[in-house]
Amino acid sequence: MFKKGSLLIISGPSGAGKSTLIQTILENEKDVYFSISTTTRPKRSVERDGIDYYFVTKEEFEKEIQEGMFLEWANVHGYYYGTSLRPVLRALEEGKLVLFDIDVQGYASIKKSPLAPLATSVFVTTPSMSELERRLQTRGTDTPQTIKKRIQNAIEEMAYMKEYDFILINSDLARSKEQILAIAKAARLKRDPKEIEEFINYWQSH
Repeated sequence: MFKKGSLLIISGPSGAGKSTLIQTILENEKDVYFSISTTTRPKRSVERDGIDYYFVTKEEFEKEIQEGMFLEWANVHGYYYGTSLRPVLRALEEGKLVLFDIDVQGYASIKKSPLAPLATSVFVTTPSMSELERRLQTRGTDTPQTIKKRIQNAIEEMAYMKEYDFILINSDLARSKEQILAIAKAARLKRDPKEIEEFINYWQSH
């Protein structure tokens, strides 16, 4: 009966393992659309435009804000990040699970949007701050100054954990993969009030 898709929002500190868990969903679940964020931050050497992010100028981003073309957007570490609305709506109409990797500010924006009833959220974190710092250092993509900034940002993000539907402490990767797949399956069952009302009417007339 139900045709529309659902949203699955994944947040958490940089270095907590979100990308690995997102890849697990993409490899194991069908009909998933991964929402690629738009950003004004510089592209890293390993990143590809249109695959990892859409990289735009500050002026381009601000123009799209004015035009109301973002589902959510935020300024993080002096750079803009946002989610373009058009492809998300298209994927929902196609009945897909729309997957987001966004920060706590972005999630707060989605919670205020008309799409909020379709959203399931999970906060991914490490078992401790020292473990997060170790992972960021091992990754080898950030300077010590950037790592320090990311740790401070993580401390601030942790305060928003209680706003999320699920908490995933990524200490054992195999277990975390099982948990994220279970959450993804549950997310598909989320429905907005209008769809539920339509189903009730159908149910009563058949």
